[in-house]
Amino acid sequence: MVKKKAHSHYKDVPECVDKIGTKKKRPRLMAVVDEDSCTGCQVCIPFCPVDCIETVPYEKYDIPIPPVQIRFDECIGCQICARVCTKLTWDAIRMIPTDEFEQTYGIKISDKGPQ
Repeated sequence: MVKKKAHSHYKDVPECVDKIGTKKKRPRLMAVVDEDSCTGCQVCIPFCPVDCIETVPYEKYDIPIPPVQIRFDECIGCQICARVCTKLTWDAIRMIPTDEFEQTYGIKISDKGPQ
């Protein structure tokens, strides 16, 4: 009988970042939070290499634990938040192609971060 490690399903979860980076080019994919599915646990926040995930303002929903949101102009499309959310919590973050994102949400994504 082969014994599995107790936490082997966490092996592909990346490490939290030590240094915050910045956007250098237009990403292929954009992270989008399904706010109805997000539990507001904030597990994804320390994993973001560009620190572009934040809690939705309390006033928006008037609930004790609001969901998180992505600052799209800073997102680099690395997919780390989606992987972390799927593995450690609820699977509330999905990645969509940037062109589809722009068309769906009417938001233009630039090559650089906020000016």
